[in-house]
Amino acid sequence: MIKIEDYAFPKGLHLLKRWQEDEAGAKQEMANLFDATLAGEFDSNFAVLAPPDRVNSTASVHMLGLAVLHDLYGVESWDYYNTDPYRYVRANLAISRLLGVNKYYNTWALYAFTCEPLGQVMMYPDKFPPGADPDATLINRDNWHELETPDFTTGVPKAIDDILRAVEDLTGMAPLLNIAAPYSLAADIYGQEPLLADVVNDTDNVNALLDHLGDKVLGPWMDHHFETFPNGWVELSDASGSPFFIGPENCKNMSIRSIRHMLRDKPYADRVFDNNYRGDFVSEVKKKARSSRRKSAATVGVHKVGLLELTEAKVGVNPVFIMRLEADKVDISFYEQQAIQRNLPLTSGIGSPQIDRNSIEDLDATKAAFTEEARSFVQAVKRVCENIDLPDDNHVSAPWPSHIYFEDVNGQSQFELVEIILNEVYQCEPIIRRNKSEVCN
Repeated sequence: MIKIEDYAFPKGLHLLKRWQEDEAGAKQEMANLFDATLAGEFDSNFAVLAPPDRVNSTASVHMLGLAVLHDLYGVESWDYYNTDPYRYVRANLAISRLLGVNKYYNTWALYAFTCEPLGQVMMYPDKFPPGADPDATLINRDNWHELETPDFTTGVPKAIDDILRAVEDLTGMAPLLNIAAPYSLAADIYGQEPLLADVVNDTDNVNALLDHLGDKVLGPWMDHHFETFPNGWVELSDASGSPFFIGPENCKNMSIRSIRHMLRDKPYADRVFDNNYRGDFVSEVKKKARSSRRKSAATVGVHKVGLLELTEAKVGVNPVFIMRLEADKVDISFYEQQAIQRNLPLTSGIGSPQIDRNSIEDLDATKAAFTEEARSFVQAVKRVCENIDLPDDNHVSAPWPSHIYFEDVNGQSQFELVEIILNEVYQCEPIIRRNKSEVCN
């Protein structure tokens, strides 16, 4: 009888690599494994949480799950995300086990799922996640104020609720609603370019639009979530509102301000966080001419908000943990210091472009660089764990991403690089609390 335990790291990764490369027998072995997965044969394994005394890893794996189910069973995008929640969750759990990441992090095509209930025209490719149709935006500057609260008991919101019930049932972890923050939602339904133009030329319109989305859409959706799952959490995602795209001052005074506006007087505000603002490095660079309008918006106010002030603003909408993303391009030591000073856990991201097998020119050189970088990330996370106040379970039952976080893994990821990073995680010595001299080897 096939067992998921037989595919513990790194054997599961090796199977994924063989499947990716169409090696003889690999697809059938994957099919046997996923037949058992979807039949519920591994459910007892999925209920086992990550060890609390170790540096752990998490990953967003829904795109890889779609690639696998499409290849094995012909499951297409709409069907994958919108029907059969237990199939969805079990597939994502099995993918996580095969990769070797030991803390489950449940995700989906969040930007698409946030704007679809509003009536935004969508695109559902056969084997790729859905997205908003950029040529058919839902609102404009003349009618955005007419947007009303959608029904959260049907369609995509119901599909999300069903997925979250399956996650809670199979893992015991608290349900995590992952939806777009106001700025990123606006970018999808108003249009990236019109919104950026207004960021530069009509800030009052932008702020009014963002507040309307918070008051009429996202706030009520969070109300529904916590009424349905009183022990739940909400993760807001706001990549479009990041410093890299609109500048640190606009990120602080538009993106982050709109989240704080939306959470005013909410009794669950301490269970809501936004952790994916990207491009911290722009807060430290000098303003210079840019060729594109998207990048020109990122230079607005770069002298006014420095890295520490930007970090303070980000902590204001994520008081749960400190996140360092690959796109931040700031040394991990800064985030380690901030985490210890603020008594918060640290998560360090591995960006999907870093492990994209189609963009790697020299694999051997990349492997060497990854080994050093991964070791520095793991050491930083371990030192933070040993020098801050943590619950006994080290947050392994919490649904947010930690400690080494693969921001996206998909069918084109380079699994050899994933293995190198996870080797550093698995080789790290156990965490010894409040022992500053203990470091990973």
